Parts: sequence; C-alpha cells; structure tokens
Amino acid sequence: MTTITLIGAPIEEGSGRRGAAMGPTALRIAGIDTVLRELGHTVYDEGDVKPLPARDLANHAGANNLQIVAAFARALHDSVHDTVRKGHFPIILGGDHALSMGSVSGMARYAAEVGRPLFVLWLDAHADFNSPATSPSGNMHGMPVAFFCGQAEFTPILPADRPMVDPTKVFQVGIRSVDDREREEIAEHGVRVYDMRAVDELGMAHIMRQILDEVRSANGLLHVSLDVDFMDPELAPGVGTTVPGGATFREAHLIMEMLWESDLVSSLDVVELNPFLDDRGKSARVLVELTASLFGRRVLDRPTRSA
Repeated sequence: MTTITLIGAPIEEGSGRRGAAMGPTALRIAGIDTVLRELGHTVYDEGDVKPLPARDLANHAGANNLQIVAAFARALHDSVHDTVRKGHFPIILGGDHALSMGSVSGMARYAAEVGRPLFVLWLDAHADFNSPATSPSGNMHGMPVAFFCGQAEFTPILPADRPMVDPTKVFQVGIRSVDDREREEIAEHGVRVYDMRAVDELGMAHIMRQILDEVRSANGLLHVSLDVDFMDPELAPGVGTTVPGGATFREAHLIMEMLWESDLVSSLDVVELNPFLDDRGKSARVLVELTASLFGRRVLDRPTRSA
C-alpha cells in the first residue's frame, strides 16, 4: 500500500474568479482521506500550504496576480519535493490549475535528482500552454504547461536553472478548447495532444496503453494533473471553465484504473474545483471517486448512492 500526503493549495488568483480556494476544503469534506484509508493506504494531511513571499517580482501586464501565483508556486515546489523525497505520494488539492507550476516543478526537481525522466499526463479541456505574451486574458491558470516546459519569457517565478519538463513527455488528453497561439506553440514544442476526437476515434484504452508503455520503457516518473473540466459538465459542473463534450464517467474511471494497474504514477494534482459553482457537492464526490480508482478501487466496488 501507498503512503499518501495530502497538500491543500487554496489558490484562486490564477483563474480570474472566486471560489476555487474552497476546493481543498470541499475535497476533504467529501471524504478523500477516508476513502483512501479504507483502501488500505496510509494518509497524512499536511493542511494547506502557506504561500512564500514573492515581493521580488514586479507585476506583469500579461500575468494577472503574478506575485500571489508565484508565492503559491514556490511553496508547492518545496512541499511536493520534500514529500516525494520522503517516499510519500503527494496529492495536491486545488485550487486553480496555476498550482501546477509549483507541483510539477517540484516533481521535476526530484526526477532530476534520481536520474529519471518526468512525464506529465494532463487531463483537461484546455492545453494551458499560454504565456504572458499570448494569453487573451492574462489568467495564469492557462499557463502552467508553458511554464514547467521552460518558456523563456516567464518572469522567474522559480529559479531559472530549475529542471524543466521535456514538452515531448507531456501528454494532454481530453483537450477541446485551444487558443490559436497555443495551437502553434504546442505543435512547435512537440506536446502530445489527444483531443476528444482522438478519444472518439482511437478509444481511451488504446491511448492510455500508448502513454503508459512509453513511460514504462523510459523508467519514468508520471505526474497526473486532473482538472474538473476534463469531464463533461453534466458529470462535474463545479468549475469556472466548462466546455461541453468532455470525458464520460466510465472513460475517466478507466483512465484511473489503468493508472493504478500500471504502478507508474508518482504524484497527483486535483484542480479547478469551485464549490460555489457545484451542484450539492456533485463534482467533489466525482473527484474523490476518481482518486479512489487511481488508488485501487474499481467501479464495481463503488457503493450504491441514493439520489
């Protein structure tokens, strides 16, 4: 069984709207720790990270709330790195997707220390490969992939000599909303994108086998970043950036079951849950159930829920 550390990241400043800061609390109320313990895992809850000061950074016209986003990124970088060095599995409870600037960078630092490549499975409706120069909104939850892949134009939120993620080792699944400039950047950098058309044509199991085979053959570490909007909004409405046509309940669970069986996953983000927009905790419960599948519970083992 796994030793898991829960790390709350109540950041909403990357998204441009209020509510995601309540995500960690909602996931705890939905019983994420209890479910994991019932599966036999050891679970520690570190509480919520305290942002580290980032007053050395000037505000940036193309990067909204840069200082607070950087403060969370720095804190999460250190917390995730320290957690995985202890042999624990970090689960970061978000919070908007800007938090992945810190979580993935912390994992990249650890991967470099142990001499293994880091792969990232990005389960999201959006590519999140914008930068301050390309983002239509300036909201930094749309920039984390560009950041941890080393886009040079970013103000140094973390040290410039930090380990980066090879863009060709980033797999984006479920994508269905990409800005024009993002599309160009993704193609240029070699990010592997499986949009929902690819899911329909190839099937989720085929896509996941390709990804897992590549990670396994490289002896890689795998970071999974799960955004609420990866799923169809009818299944998980509690997010500020809904896009129709997302993954089904069964597709999402299939991914998690295959990840568990692979024994390749080393860290997890659960992001963009906005309880203010949710329907009586529906999205929080779905995220907890998906996390349970990632740690060994199959759909047939789920308790029947009353309406």
